[in-house]
Amino acid sequence: MPVMTMVQALTNALDVKLADDPSVLCFGEDVGVEGGVFRVTEHLQKKHGVKRVFDTPLAESSIAGACIGMSVMGLRPVAEMQFDGFVYPAMNQIITHISRYRYRTRGQRNIPCVIRFPYGGGVKALELHSEAMEAMYAHIPGLKVVIPSTPYDAKGLMISAIEDNDPVIFQEPKRLYRAMKQEVPDGLYRIPIGKAKVEKEGRDMTVVSWGAMMHVCRKALESIEKDHINIELIDLRSIYPLDWDTLTASIKKTGRLLVVQEGPKSFGVAAELIAMANEKCFEYLEAPPMRLCGNDTIPPLPRSEDLYCPTPERVHYYCRRLADYQM
Repeated sequence: MPVMTMVQALTNALDVKLADDPSVLCFGEDVGVEGGVFRVTEHLQKKHGVKRVFDTPLAESSIAGACIGMSVMGLRPVAEMQFDGFVYPAMNQIITHISRYRYRTRGQRNIPCVIRFPYGGGVKALELHSEAMEAMYAHIPGLKVVIPSTPYDAKGLMISAIEDNDPVIFQEPKRLYRAMKQEVPDGLYRIPIGKAKVEKEGRDMTVVSWGAMMHVCRKALESIEKDHINIELIDLRSIYPLDWDTLTASIKKTGRLLVVQEGPKSFGVAAELIAMANEKCFEYLEAPPMRLCGNDTIPPLPRSEDLYCPTPERVHYYCRRLADYQM
């Protein structure tokens, strides 16, 4: 079985689906000739032709608008935005049309498109290149939101997203693009959207994260377990829909919950998870659920980036606090 980085796994997923389904198209700024900013679509134009993989003008709203027209006509577009912060000009198309087309047509038509883009910090980038705003997309009814944390999951989730009949926002943690390698099968396989993964079973507390912060949590586990705190680590994988069955089963077992997210603290995914934990698992909680997040600021420029994003040391500190809490 080949060993791939996340970039290679995503390229392979697009390659497999382009070969498997003639209705699949890939397009965006520099997607064709250059293969994208991070080279996720490299060589795909040469292999599948300029009518299946092509460049667009620097016009994000038009890219999202093209997804609507193509989808309505029976195609399955996969659009790339260069960075998370560049999606904002396309929000009118996403919120006003893409997310609600199925509702508006009373189920007669749907928009089976994928809008994919790198997100988050960790590479010392410029303003509007390091956003982690998945909560914003998950708050829009009609959208599904997916974030992988490993090469294997990235390919399986991308294939599921392309085959989904609803619009999927596919956020790719760019700090993990080439941070790890993993065995990834060559052919078609799928990871269901809406299914979390219990990466490690434990008894003392549940730690939930996704995307790049899963990498931080994995590193933190090495030191936490030396403190004899047995962590159950869950990779959310799908921000929306959420896998409440897996989450509630874990919280009821451990009685303690820590959510680690890169995005701003207020009104985020962590807040939603903690609210639902209180609603569904209150009688089982042995401590108030906690969250470790980015700050309520614009993601800072490179010099301050490490102060903004959660680190393994801060995850360890929060786990220690949660473990020590007594009612």
